[in-house]
Amino acid sequence: MTAFVNLVDLAAEALGGRALECTDDFFAEVGNLVKPGRGVFDPDRYTERGKWMDGWESRRKRVPGHDHATLALGAPGVIRAVDIDTNHFLGNHPPFASLEAAYVAPGTPGAPGASVADAAWVELVPQSPLRPGSQNLFTTHDPRPFTHVRLHIYPDGGVARLKVWGEVAPSFAPPTLDEETARHVTGGEVDLAAVANGGKALAVSDAFFGPMDNLLLPGRATYMGGGWETRRKRPAPGHDWILVRLARPGTLSVLELDTNHFKGNFPDRAAVFGIHAPDARLTELVRPDAPFVAALAPVSLRAHERHFFEKDRLAARGPFTHLRVDVYPDGGISRLRAWGHVAEPTG
Repeated sequence: MTAFVNLVDLAAEALGGRALECTDDFFAEVGNLVKPGRGVFDPDRYTERGKWMDGWESRRKRVPGHDHATLALGAPGVIRAVDIDTNHFLGNHPPFASLEAAYVAPGTPGAPGASVADAAWVELVPQSPLRPGSQNLFTTHDPRPFTHVRLHIYPDGGVARLKVWGEVAPSFAPPTLDEETARHVTGGEVDLAAVANGGKALAVSDAFFGPMDNLLLPGRATYMGGGWETRRKRPAPGHDWILVRLARPGTLSVLELDTNHFKGNFPDRAAVFGIHAPDARLTELVRPDAPFVAALAPVSLRAHERHFFEKDRLAARGPFTHLRVDVYPDGGISRLRAWGHVAEPTG
């Protein structure tokens, strides 16, 4: 699958993206558009309405007009590229599509979860031909952040997935904390590592069983495959690591390492290192001699558990622009949270 590794799929269900409405999804539900992967095909599966398809599929249009679907993005962001994936839709894909976007400020009519009919829509992808069974990739060039997209298909048919690749434009609004987090995070901190705030996993030593981007997703992982997991180290010497760019330079108050669902394969120990290097190249940050400092000295981890480390456990608090999590010797962590405060600009 073609993916834009330096961008975030703003429409992904895992980030909070969701379908709000569509003109018709008679054959296959519109909510499938934001699911992970490219969709699967089961040749023998049918429903009372016809062939089961893993995507969004409208019925054959016998009147003038065309179909559309409106999605709320999981996080506001600048859209850089779009993938209208017609995987497995071969004789029933739309021959043409276009994409619009809108920004709806929170707390206003048309806010996420409400009607967006009155929003000011901007065309990002003009009406363009689609190939069947293919990733149809388009680049966009509008520098403004958006919160919603509307996919138009002409006149009807099926789309497996819609990927909206971009850069998160964070608001750093006060977060809603679950009961366990609220016991540790009490000073108005924000999660500087969260992908929803603009954090990004940049590089990793290994991600054989679980991709690095999972580490910063919202919520707790719902299964073992929802975290970051490395293969078993063979031979044993050495350890694995993951490099994260924080959403903004900031000082740390609380670190959380969550091994949810990792029961026989969690790391024995972990440590967190920080660096303030806003202009550093990626190749400089992954060098063994990069001048990281220890934010959290190596600590033992437990299976299937949230581990919180507050100020008194942190050896250094920053400000940092990047964090590196080292796991010894290997294994899986489902989430990293780096609660803290955005640093005031200097100079």
